[in-house]
Amino acid sequence: MIIKLKVESLKLKGLCLTVILFFNLNAFAQSDFDLANAAYADGRYEEAAAGYQALLEEEPSATLYYNLGNACFKQGELSQAILNYERALRLNPNHKDAQHNLKFAESRITDNIVEQDFFLSAWARTVRNSLSEITWWRGSIGLFILALIGCSLFLLGRELWLRKTAFHVAWLALLFSLIAGLNAGSLHQRNTLRNEAIITQGVVNVKSSPDRSGTDLFTIHEGTKVTIRETLGEWVNVRVAQNEGWMRSAYLERI
Repeated sequence: MIIKLKVESLKLKGLCLTVILFFNLNAFAQSDFDLANAAYADGRYEEAAAGYQALLEEEPSATLYYNLGNACFKQGELSQAILNYERALRLNPNHKDAQHNLKFAESRITDNIVEQDFFLSAWARTVRNSLSEITWWRGSIGLFILALIGCSLFLLGRELWLRKTAFHVAWLALLFSLIAGLNAGSLHQRNTLRNEAIITQGVVNVKSSPDRSGTDLFTIHEGTKVTIRETLGEWVNVRVAQNEGWMRSAYLERI
């Protein structure tokens, strides 16, 4: 009996210690976040950026990327500001402040290029980017379950109105489950390949071949968003609007 009580006492002490450590770690992390925010409020933007960057190495979040983008913008680092706003929106596509600040930062760069896509393609991409990858996956699974329920009611239901309603619910749920799954898959591919990047060099001459002796095709500037199509050693083939060419990978940073 005494041994049992001692074991239970030790378990209770261990649980209490775990809870205390958990809250202490959270308080420490919150303290670092508050210190970075305080540095930003005081105009110590370089210190604030370092604080946000350190926290991002522990656990990425849209809020931290957004705050880091603001700190970079205050220091005049437009390319880094745009890069971090884009990363914030990749984690949280509905982050309104990041959307607003990204547009403002893009209006300050030299190459404010707007893609001229077919309107249906642009609309589909906007819909896809409106939610996160995990949200699309959850929606797809939920709708698929709803479709299965609809099929079951259609097959087993006795009332005509119930079977008709179940049939329409089933095929609509299956259709939207497929759409949600395709959007989730597309976002997963984008996030895995990370084929979008921001130019971090002031001025870059894009060449006709992956070689310094290649012909200069066009020039792009810091902050421009490009799509990486191919990688060859230290060179990458990029597309900007309707233009394509080669440049050194050191001149850009992937989103």
